[in-house]
Amino acid sequence: MKLNELANKPGSAKPRKRIGRGIGSGTGKTGGRGVKGQKSRSGVAIKGFEGGQMPIHMRLPKRGFNNINGKTFIPVNIGRLQEAIDAKKIDVKKLITIDVLQAAGVVTRIKDGVRLLAKGEIKTKVNVEVSGASAAAIAAVEKAGGTVTVPAKVETEVS
Repeated sequence: MKLNELANKPGSAKPRKRIGRGIGSGTGKTGGRGVKGQKSRSGVAIKGFEGGQMPIHMRLPKRGFNNINGKTFIPVNIGRLQEAIDAKKIDVKKLITIDVLQAAGVVTRIKDGVRLLAKGEIKTKVNVEVSGASAAAIAAVEKAGGTVTVPAKVETEVS
């Protein structure tokens, strides 16, 4: 196969619709916008507009709290960890870090770290270093003879 022989599968790439190119094109004159009215004109953005009435998203009360400093951890269950060990994707002799988990395909995208959770069962002795872990997950890993290392929280004083 040569570069000049490369082509898309038939029907996979449609040519773009050229609007406003005469009545013979089928999308001429009004260009697919219909006839008259606000939406036929340019510069219109009326997604939540209710004709001057206060929009519903502004009338309804706001609820909850969005923590701007909140952390998003990727959950990893010990059962999933055991699956990766059984599939020989993770070497149990070495320390299992977030980078090792990512290289093994256990986690894809690391946001603010990885949190180890206790769903499933672990039978292998492993040494794990993660951003966070539940008490049950730590107990399960230690029962299997391994250790879980979690970095200590840094307490900041507010003065």
